[in-house]
Amino acid sequence: MNSLAQRISILFYGTVSYVLFLGAFFYVPGFMLNMLVPRSIDSAVPGPLGEALLINVLLLAAFALQHSGMARSGFKAWLTKSIPEPAERSTYVLISSLLFFVLFWQWRPMPAVVWQVDHPLGSSLLIGLCLAGWLIVFYATLLIDHFDLFGMRQVVLHFRNKPYTSKAFTTPSLYKYMRHPLYLGWFIFFWATPRMTAGHLLFAVVTTIYVLIAIRWEERDLVQSLGDAYRRYRETTPMILPFSRKR
Repeated sequence: MNSLAQRISILFYGTVSYVLFLGAFFYVPGFMLNMLVPRSIDSAVPGPLGEALLINVLLLAAFALQHSGMARSGFKAWLTKSIPEPAERSTYVLISSLLFFVLFWQWRPMPAVVWQVDHPLGSSLLIGLCLAGWLIVFYATLLIDHFDLFGMRQVVLHFRNKPYTSKAFTTPSLYKYMRHPLYLGWFIFFWATPRMTAGHLLFAVVTTIYVLIAIRWEERDLVQSLGDAYRRYRETTPMILPFSRKR
């Protein structure tokens, strides 16, 4: 039986991690759209292009390596030798969120304009599309149990002295039409902007390539954990675009 003090500590840790995630998630639209935040993707004073390119690529690479590396089952098994298992997901969320904040803080603008839409209607439509992508991401997390995905379910169950059980595999709402609506939302969010600068383009290209690679690792893990159920789902449901031909 875990002590009450330990359960309270893990619940507090998970809650702090989740609050930091919310802070990063609600900051990122302002960061990408250069709106309502103190530091955005194009707002700082530009420096040398080579320096900006190197630093920005390193920031994105650090996030990508952490995000995929800590999601692998081997790393989880190693990590839970040092921390309580209910805190494993919260640790993943905490480090991801902190890396996001470091990226917001240290990102170097690359202000050369690739495209710009000046017409008020076109600009408003692209901003709306960007925010729609962000909302799709959030909605997709709700469909697959938002609080489990971000570690709160695990720490609450531990606090209540109840065992953690994995959620059953289901395909609600958007998941009936595509396997990864969350990533579709991110793609829309990355690319829909009325003003595409070189820095924004770098962010969009690198993150898009990373997501397309990470999907393969994620689906490999899903097949290992869910077996034939996920194999059948993968064979009959498009990956990202809901109207693409099924395999």
